[in-house]
Amino acid sequence: MREHLGEQLTVDDMARAAMFSKFHFTRIFRHTTGVSPGRFLSALRLQRAKHLLVSTSWNVADISMYVGYNSVGTFSSRFTRSVGMSPTTYRKRSGFARRIPTDPRFAVGHTSTAKVYGRISLGAGQAPGPVFAGLFPNRVPEGQPVRCAILAGPGAYQFDAVPPGTWYLLAQSVSDDLDEPAPHDPERLVSVASHGPLTVHKDRVIRTDLRLQPARALDPPVLLALLDARELALGRTAARAETDHLPSIMPATAQVPPLRASDRSAA
Repeated sequence: MREHLGEQLTVDDMARAAMFSKFHFTRIFRHTTGVSPGRFLSALRLQRAKHLLVSTSWNVADISMYVGYNSVGTFSSRFTRSVGMSPTTYRKRSGFARRIPTDPRFAVGHTSTAKVYGRISLGAGQAPGPVFAGLFPNRVPEGQPVRCAILAGPGAYQFDAVPPGTWYLLAQSVSDDLDEPAPHDPERLVSVASHGPLTVHKDRVIRTDLRLQPARALDPPVLLALLDARELALGRTAARAETDHLPSIMPATAQVPPLRASDRSAA
């Protein structure tokens, strides 16, 4: 798929290349990745577009054609819906969101007392960094989550007043090591974890622990634009310096949100 994003691939083409029937290929693919082949291909195209927007000077029309869209309007609409901002805004902000709003349709204020909580830990050999965790309606992390939080690092999380429904818990962490490759370098280590579907009832309390592992080729890409891990790291460095009454040579460019998720935007 990754080698032919610009082509008009069909499920029949993919099944033929894998030497399976269309039905058998689709069933195995969905079982392995959690999404259909077509949905996975669409996510890969948007992921490649995100990288090209911040690593090249190509215009949006050229990028949309390169990743397999015949209409720049369709590409821009899907990109905005999945990433949370338009391609032009994504480029202007160097690929990072200033805040991550939750879906206003599920704002806290209803009578649900459901709760999802647990701990997020790192796998062996993983470098620590800020962790994004969110509840999404689909296996692919895109659009606005119903609940989300930015953690300073691996540890406890908790989502209160979770609306009833079926959700997927997804987490991602990128090392905040300032000596690591550039944030949008495709070779940069990204750790991910997921669990679901979670069926949430009005008063249900669910504990779900996640263990972050290096992203695999068959993990659906995170399409939602996240916060800059480096800015969070700089903010923590400045905060520690102030706590120790020492002058900081790094400006506090971002605040690390509390560990608990809120009904407001995670920023």
